[in-house]
Amino acid sequence: MNASAILSLGQTALELGLISSLTVLALFLSYSMLNVCDLSTDGCFTLGAAVGGVVALAGHPFLSIPAAMGAGMLSGLLTAVLQTRMGVESLLAGIIVNTGLYSVNIAIMGNSSLLNLNKSPTVFSLLKGALKGTPFADQYRLIVALIAVAAVIAFLSLFLKTRLGLAIRATGNNPDMVRSSSINPVFTTTVGLVISNSFTALSGCLLAQQQKSVNVTIGSGMLTVALASLLIGGVFVGKRSIPLRAVGAVLGAFVFRLVYTIALRFDMPASMLKAVSSVIVIIAISGPYMKRQWPLFKRRMEAKRGKAGG
Repeated sequence: MNASAILSLGQTALELGLISSLTVLALFLSYSMLNVCDLSTDGCFTLGAAVGGVVALAGHPFLSIPAAMGAGMLSGLLTAVLQTRMGVESLLAGIIVNTGLYSVNIAIMGNSSLLNLNKSPTVFSLLKGALKGTPFADQYRLIVALIAVAAVIAFLSLFLKTRLGLAIRATGNNPDMVRSSSINPVFTTTVGLVISNSFTALSGCLLAQQQKSVNVTIGSGMLTVALASLLIGGVFVGKRSIPLRAVGAVLGAFVFRLVYTIALRFDMPASMLKAVSSVIVIIAISGPYMKRQWPLFKRRMEAKRGKAGG
């Protein structure tokens, strides 16, 4: 593999990692801050792709972004209402919404499982035209992804320091204390899920326009990818400030996509990629635990050898 192939491999992983990192940042807000595991992520991702694709096909690529994020907000609102107003457990609420969104996404796509955006302008093609003749002409995909990720990180860094943001973080840490402080955890949970799902939908919208197609299964496995990326990012940065943890989440998404891209490069069967995802998740979750247990394991082995020698 020559240098140009390696650079191309790295850029592809970086572009896809940045786009999927928007979903990781959504999980960073809902899972890490709010302590809610939102299982509607896969369906919400596809929802953003479907809405964004339909609006782009109508000739409004820039409008597709707020439209997709608005649809994601509605998905997050429904999930929040189910678990805060209707007594449905958070995990079950996510499953219910995720299941229902499959039919909704099919309907949005005109009862079709596939949308083709090859002949439609997208935010990527428009930026490509704007950068034509400049040194950045070939980096239009990377620039769009960087702008989106930088905007989301900046928003989270500022928002989570506001009074409402601090209330959301407090709800995730100790909801009983929040209630005793006259803060409504129902409201904070709802706001957190609405915002996080808007990021997930944005991620789906950008991926659809980058690939110039929308498949009804485009969001399949995104929750696993996002969770693995979030845990990998946590290994890199640990418990630091919000901006650094958000950057760590993006770094985790890049590492995950890099492993994925390398696996594809070496002709791994597509059927094995889900297994790769599972292995990465296992390593990301168990790695820190095994690292803590290693000194204890070494002491036990040394003690056994000492007894055997004695």
